[in-house]
Amino acid sequence: MLDADLAHERDYVRGLYRRLDELRDEKRGQLAAVRKAGAIGSVQNISERDAFAAMYEDRLAQLDAVEDRLVFGRLDLDDGEAQYIGRIGLSTDDLRRLMVDWRAPEASHFYQATAFDRQGVRRRRHLILQGRDVKAIEDDILDSDMLDAAHHHQGEGALLAALNSKRTGRMADIVSTIQAEQDRIIRAPMPGALVVQGGPGTGKTAVALHRAAYLLYSHRDRLKSAGVLLVGPSPSFMKYIERVLPSLGETGVVMSSLGRLMPGIAAVPEDDARIAKLKGSQRMAEVIAAAVANRQRIPAGDRILDVEGQKLLLTPRQVRRARDKARATGKPYNEARNTFVKILLRELTEQLQSKIEAASVGNNADRAYLAEDVRQARDVRVALNLCWMPMAPQKLLAELFSKRAILDAVATNLTAEERELLVRPVDAPWTEADVPLLDEAAELLGEADASGGSEAARREADRRRDLENAERTLANLDSSLREQGIDGVVSAEDLADFQEAPEARLTAAERAVGDRTWAYGHIIVDEAQELSYMQWRLLVRRCPLKSFTIVGDIAQTSASAGASSWGSALTPFFGDRWQLEELTVNYRTPSQIAEAAARMAAAAGLTVSAPKAVREGQWPPLVDTVPAGEVIGRLVASMPEELRAADGGLVAVIAPEELVVPARAALRDVYGARVGQGAGSFDQDIVVIDPREAKGLEFDVVVVLEPSRLVDAHHGRVGDLYVAMTRPTQRLRLISSEPLPAGIEAELAVA
Repeated sequence: MLDADLAHERDYVRGLYRRLDELRDEKRGQLAAVRKAGAIGSVQNISERDAFAAMYEDRLAQLDAVEDRLVFGRLDLDDGEAQYIGRIGLSTDDLRRLMVDWRAPEASHFYQATAFDRQGVRRRRHLILQGRDVKAIEDDILDSDMLDAAHHHQGEGALLAALNSKRTGRMADIVSTIQAEQDRIIRAPMPGALVVQGGPGTGKTAVALHRAAYLLYSHRDRLKSAGVLLVGPSPSFMKYIERVLPSLGETGVVMSSLGRLMPGIAAVPEDDARIAKLKGSQRMAEVIAAAVANRQRIPAGDRILDVEGQKLLLTPRQVRRARDKARATGKPYNEARNTFVKILLRELTEQLQSKIEAASVGNNADRAYLAEDVRQARDVRVALNLCWMPMAPQKLLAELFSKRAILDAVATNLTAEERELLVRPVDAPWTEADVPLLDEAAELLGEADASGGSEAARREADRRRDLENAERTLANLDSSLREQGIDGVVSAEDLADFQEAPEARLTAAERAVGDRTWAYGHIIVDEAQELSYMQWRLLVRRCPLKSFTIVGDIAQTSASAGASSWGSALTPFFGDRWQLEELTVNYRTPSQIAEAAARMAAAAGLTVSAPKAVREGQWPPLVDTVPAGEVIGRLVASMPEELRAADGGLVAVIAPEELVVPARAALRDVYGARVGQGAGSFDQDIVVIDPREAKGLEFDVVVVLEPSRLVDAHHGRVGDLYVAMTRPTQRLRLISSEPLPAGIEAELAVA
C-alpha cells in the first residue's frame, strides 16, 4: 500500500513540475514576443505592450522562485476530492485545478484540521521532496473510519524532521509545517495592530513572514500599490530572512532595519546605552520641535539693507509679523519660509518703490523690475536667511549636537548632564538612534527645495494623465489579460506604472525605498520589543492607517530604550486598537536548554513566557569554568567537539562586544575562511557575533563567552544573555572565567 501510494504521488508531482515548466516556457515566449515588438505604435499600444511585458516578468520571477518544494501536502476530503497544497496555485489550460495556493482559504484546513475538528478532512498527507522527487510521504489520519492495518496515526514526523534539519545561515520557510495556532495568526484580519507575543523558538519571525505573503495574496488590490514594510532588528537579521518571501511567491515587500529607514542614511549602532535611551525618549520630539523653531529668529534691532544704492530698513517688528503669518499657515518650516520671504520681499519692494517715486515726482514709468532687484540684492538675501534659513534635517541635527549653545537654548526639558551626553563632533556618523530624530526633523522641516512643491505638482499632473490613459487602455484589453498575473487582476495603476520609461518603471516597493514620505498599506515589525518611543513614532508615520503586525517577546528586550510591556509601548500610538495573540509552543530550542535559560532569567527577576518545547535534545547545557584570560583558549580547544556536534550545521560564538574580534582572530588562525563575521557571513561553518546581531537568528550549536558580561555590559539587560542562550537548535555551551549569573547550574554539566 505504501509503495503504491508513493508511486502515485511521484507521478502526480512530476506532472506538477511539467506544468510549471510549461508555464515558464509560455511566459518566456510571450515575453520575447513582446520585447521583439519594440516601442512602436500609439501611446496606448506602447502602454499595452509594457503592461504585458511587466506582467510576464513578474510571473516568471514567481514561477522561478517556487522551484524548491513546489508541493508539500495533500488533503483527502469527505466528498472524495483530493486537494494538493503548494507554494502557488496551478491549473491546466482548461482551468482544471491541479494545486491550491497555500494562502487560499481552502488551504487553511491543511494547517487547522485535527481529529477533534476535521473540517471535512479525512486524511492530511505530507509530501517530503528532494529536488523534484518525492522521497517520502507521511499521513495524519483524521477520520477514524480510515484506520486499519494499512492506515494509522503518524503524528508530527514532518514537523520534527524540519526542526532537526541543519541550519544553513538562511531562514527556511515553514509553509509545509505551519501549526494551527500559527496559521490562525497568519490569517488574522489586516486592520488594526496585531501583537504576536512568543518566547524563543515559537516561530514568531516565520509567522511574520508568512503573514506578509498571506496579506499580499488576500489584499492585493490595496497592498500592491501601497506596499508592505518589514522591519527587522539588524542587517544580519535581514540577510538571514531575505530568501523566505520569494520562495512563498512574493517579491514586493520592502525589508529594512530601522537604521536604513531614512533615505541616504546608513546608520551605525549607538554604542552608549545612555545616549540611545535618551534619544529614544518622547522628550526628544520636543527638543527637535524647539530646534526647528529656534531657526526662526527675530533680529535684535533695525537693519539697513543696500539695494542698488538705495537704503532700505528691515525692522524686528516687520520680521515678527511676517514670521507669525508664515507660522499661521501651518505648513512645515521650509514651506512656511516661502510665505515669510514673500511677505518681506513685498514690503521691501514697496519701500523701495516709495523711495524712488518720492525722488521722481511725476515719473509714472513701470517699475515691476524693482521686485527682482530686491530679491537679488545680497543684503536682502543675507538678512532673510539669518532670520529664517532653509534647513535640511542633517544640518539641523548636526549643528544641534555639535554646538552646545544651540543645545542649551532648545533642550530646556533636559538636564545639563543629559545635554552633555548629546554633544558630539559635527562630522560624527549617524547612529540608529539618530534616524527617528532625522525623520522627526524632516517632517517638521518639509521640502527644502523651494521648487519642490511645483515639481511635485507637475509629477501629480503627469500621474493623473497616465492614469486616464491607462483606464482607456484597460477598457480595450482582451479578457485574457486578467489571467496573466497570479491574482488575475490588472489595475489602471499597474498600467500607468508600466507606461513609464523602462529605466524609471519601478514597483511600489522600489519607489517606497527612496521616499521618506511613502505611506505603506501594512507594516510588520519583528523584535518589536526593542523599539523606543521615537522609533514607534517613525513607523506609525509610515502607515497612517495603523495596520501593523507586531512580533516580539518582552522578555528578550535588551535595548535600553526598549519596552517593558506591550501596553506602555503601544497605547500612546494605537490606543485600544491593538490585540494580543500568544504563541505557546517552542519548536526550536531543546527542552533542557529552554529550561536552563528560563531559570537564569527567573533568577534575574525577568518574567518570561514559558512556551512548551516539543522535543528533548541530545545534550544538556555545557558549562566550562576557566581561569581568567583563558576563555579564548578554551573556545579554540572546544571547537572541534562543537563542530562534530553540529554535524555540518552552523556554529555560532556569541560574545561580549570586546571579545568578538579576539575570538574571531583566534578561530581564524585555526579554521581560516570557515569563520565568518556578522551580516552576510552565515555561509561559513562558524560565525562570531555579539548578542545584538544574534537577535532573531538560530544556529545548530551556540557557544556563549563570558555570560555574566552579557548581563552587565553594553545595554545592561539580562535579555542579552537570554537571547544568546536560546539561539541553538541542538547544543549550548557556556565558557566563563567570572562568577556565573544566578540560575545557571554549573555542576549539572561541567565540561
